[in-house]
Amino acid sequence: MRRRGLTVLFGALLLLVLSWQATVVSVPYVQMGPGPTYDTLGTDTGKPGGRPIISVEGAEVTKSKGQLRMTTVSVQPDLTLLDAMIGWWQDDRAVVPRELIYPPNRSQQQVDEDNARDFQRSQTSAETVALRKLGYPILVAVGEVSAGFPAEGKLQKGDVIKAVDGTAVDAPDKLTELVRARPAGTARQVEIVRNGQPQTVEIATKAGDDGNPRLGVQVTTTQPHPFKLSIQLDKIGGPSAGLMFTLGIIDTIEPEDLTGGMIIAGTGTIDDAGNVGPIGGIPQKLVAAKAAKAKVFLTPAGNCAEAMDNPQPGLPLIKVNNVDDALAALDALRAGRTPTLCSR
Repeated sequence: MRRRGLTVLFGALLLLVLSWQATVVSVPYVQMGPGPTYDTLGTDTGKPGGRPIISVEGAEVTKSKGQLRMTTVSVQPDLTLLDAMIGWWQDDRAVVPRELIYPPNRSQQQVDEDNARDFQRSQTSAETVALRKLGYPILVAVGEVSAGFPAEGKLQKGDVIKAVDGTAVDAPDKLTELVRARPAGTARQVEIVRNGQPQTVEIATKAGDDGNPRLGVQVTTTQPHPFKLSIQLDKIGGPSAGLMFTLGIIDTIEPEDLTGGMIIAGTGTIDDAGNVGPIGGIPQKLVAAKAAKAKVFLTPAGNCAEAMDNPQPGLPLIKVNNVDDALAALDALRAGRTPTLCSR
């Protein structure tokens, strides 16, 4: 009996030591969970008197009866074995290898700085897309004219290039695409605006050092608009708020209430062309949207399969490829129609 008692005591002590170790030993994993949601039409605190997330100076703004909520993921970077075990058992959490969030060649601070830059870029692209939808197009203007190329003497610094052979130029890449569409030496009709006056000049392209046809100009972009926009939201990183910021800017300036009085949640990156890209943490974002009482969730098309594998009851998943899809979906919801949903 004495030996049995010692065995039991030793086992109890060993269990106690192992349990203590589980609470102090770090493991190479991080935990992802539902983060806070933010109404891009509201304030950074979510309460009256807080700082508006989207501020507009120099134009009349409108108030919405609903909400456009961007969703986030919370990341717990330092886990003990016990934390990881608890996380594995929670349906709304994901415990993943640390290297998926913090690559071995990047420190946590560097990753956070990268996320901050991505967040800033998402705001810039959101402004670009929203302003274009509000009727303020991107203008491609001549920055410099290269000596010895066909544009010399025909184009000037400050000329706004509107079209090439009748096709509109709405971005520098579009100008490059149009110029390269025909062989070097081809005469092109370039529509410009100079000092407020439209005119058309004929320019025969010339092959550059890389063999591609060129006009011989360096261009800049502007997007003139009569007001000042700013987005203020601290402690958020990554590019996934781009879509909801875009919709928030449009709703703030347009008289029409895009939300129709509903709580709309969503996520997705946005590029300058208005394309919506997939993001990480979709299961956790769906949980956060459900907790925020969202009526629907705007889902990047690239995330539809994963979202459908992790559904939240009563939260329809609207498929979004670009900002036009999102606006069309909101139109349908306001009219009582069913927008395009995610499908397999």
